[in-house]
Amino acid sequence: MTPDPTLAALRAAAARTLDPQRSVQAALNTMGFVQADPIRAPARAQDLTLMARVPGYRAGDLERLYLTLDVEEDMLPNYGFMPRAVQALLHPREVPPTRLEAAHPDLLPEVRAAVQGREEVHPREVALQLGQGRTVNAWGGQSSATTRALDVLHRRGELRVTRRVGGVRLYGPAPHLRALRGSPLPERERLRGVVHLLARLYGPLPQASLGYLIGLSHYGLPHLLPQLRAAFRQALRDDLHSARVDGLTYVWLPGQDPAQAPAPRGVRIVNPFDPLVWDRRRFAHLHGWTYRFEAYTPAPKRQFGYYALPVLHAGRAVGWANLSVQGGQLHTDLDLVPGARQTGPFSRALGRELDRWRAFLGLGGLGDAALTDPALTDPAQPLPATQP
Repeated sequence: MTPDPTLAALRAAAARTLDPQRSVQAALNTMGFVQADPIRAPARAQDLTLMARVPGYRAGDLERLYLTLDVEEDMLPNYGFMPRAVQALLHPREVPPTRLEAAHPDLLPEVRAAVQGREEVHPREVALQLGQGRTVNAWGGQSSATTRALDVLHRRGELRVTRRVGGVRLYGPAPHLRALRGSPLPERERLRGVVHLLARLYGPLPQASLGYLIGLSHYGLPHLLPQLRAAFRQALRDDLHSARVDGLTYVWLPGQDPAQAPAPRGVRIVNPFDPLVWDRRRFAHLHGWTYRFEAYTPAPKRQFGYYALPVLHAGRAVGWANLSVQGGQLHTDLDLVPGARQTGPFSRALGRELDRWRAFLGLGGLGDAALTDPALTDPAQPLPATQP
């Protein structure tokens, strides 16, 4: 019998998700899923997540490298990026009729005809050809009905995102998904793979939180959610390790043993959708305070700011920062939780982390020096550890 892990051990085990990766592809392969978000404050979530793991990563690299990578855009448990091996767990996907189809019953066949035989189409081209009206999109904004139709066909596996131009998704045929419709992976393999992916990416985490992620995965496996829940229960019996810590049951996969995690060092600033802080239940339990994402909260009611980024020192969340680019310079608005102190070692480690952000955003400062620092530009070199 091994003793139950401490909060410090759980924090250290969770922080292993920030281990440096040799390349963008290595990060995608290791994580299996990178959540996307359209807000740029000061960069999109997918770039911020990869910057935290890939030395020398620059804002927009995922979009620039997309054509050279084994990567697809798809849903699990939210919208994001994944290798094709992960996408193969999600298809063929059966999606029920949407509100768009009820409002425009002839639109999907018209869009299919418009893109047939094309290697790549821009949503604007289809909208100009078919001239459909506006509709509410998944982010709460307005999109043309034809763009929403392309999204529906993409979710059903009839199209893939070929690349992005200025953040806009271009679409093309998806022969690899068509092949899966004829010869899918065994259902048990698909379900077990999804459960393990979520546990590995977000763990160790409370059992209730992993159950919540399983429920969210109706986006990726809408027709297999009952079977996925059953696979989760089976994994709890057969695959996952567990322990009670301060009244919460934590679960993790073999290889994620909190007792074997090295103590994290330095300061890291991560985005609200990063796997390290995504689960707010775990965040509050491990760090002793409640963090909220307030981009959609009315400004007068915000406690943290429009796009507050959790700040971790030696693996513990000690505050948050709102970062912005003003006049070509990185502006930092930092707040610490009660009891956290801005000591000399913390300030020096914070300075090194902000220099990484400047390099990521191409703002000069240490960013210029980083251009000649092989530890920051050579994917074969490990990320230099910042000292507390």
